[in-house]
Amino acid sequence: MPIPSRAALVEHLVRTRIAGDVATPRDNNLSHYRKLANGDRHYWLGLELGNRWADEQDVLAVMAERCGVSDDPEHRHGQDTIDPELTVDALERMAARLRKAAAGSERVLFATGHPGGLLDVHRQTADALRAAGCEIVRIPSGLMADEGMVFQFADVAVMERGATLWHTHSPAPMAAVLDGLEREGRPMPDLVVADHGWAGCAGQRGLDSVGYADCNDPALFLGEAEGTLQVVVPLDDHVLDPRFYDPMTDYLLDAAGLI
Repeated sequence: MPIPSRAALVEHLVRTRIAGDVATPRDNNLSHYRKLANGDRHYWLGLELGNRWADEQDVLAVMAERCGVSDDPEHRHGQDTIDPELTVDALERMAARLRKAAAGSERVLFATGHPGGLLDVHRQTADALRAAGCEIVRIPSGLMADEGMVFQFADVAVMERGATLWHTHSPAPMAAVLDGLEREGRPMPDLVVADHGWAGCAGQRGLDSVGYADCNDPALFLGEAEGTLQVVVPLDDHVLDPRFYDPMTDYLLDAAGLI
């Protein structure tokens, strides 16, 4: 398939509901913003937000700016949106960081808490960076977190329970990986490419962290606003077919000079 132009990618994102009128309803978004503001750490995704985001309206303002949800506080139910132009803008910022990683032959760690949607996005990116001379970090064996196993599948760190790859927002699996690397006396990654609590934990520990987040996961966007994460790409992180992400990944890797 040819690399999509920016306009073609925007159209694809809207058509497949990766962006545009996404499946996540407005009331779910606002509920998550409120819970984050009220201090529910499940929604902090490994970041230490203190009391800086205790006003739900401040969270909404950042999400409108960085994700493209409606900024109307009176819009409480129904459709919400992700601005596809913001998605592509963030992909281009991520591409610049990947280009830097390739130029410096950096050590890069990939991880996902959303294997049903984003696993192959990460896997393809890892393949491209390895081909460009980067070292893809191999995580220690025997790691456990949140009553599950943390291991690597197709170069991507994931959590497994009961022979099933697990959807998790928790930062604990990434903490287990980073603590395991430290115990073995191995250097930390130069870059982490991830999502959910995997990305938040890495950024909170001072590592360069880039990744993906849905419009109902505000913490990573707040981390980007504060500079704890370098780039967060807004998108629906689990659409009907994971192949829908392929044109987006192609655009990212081409912009990074990795195709």
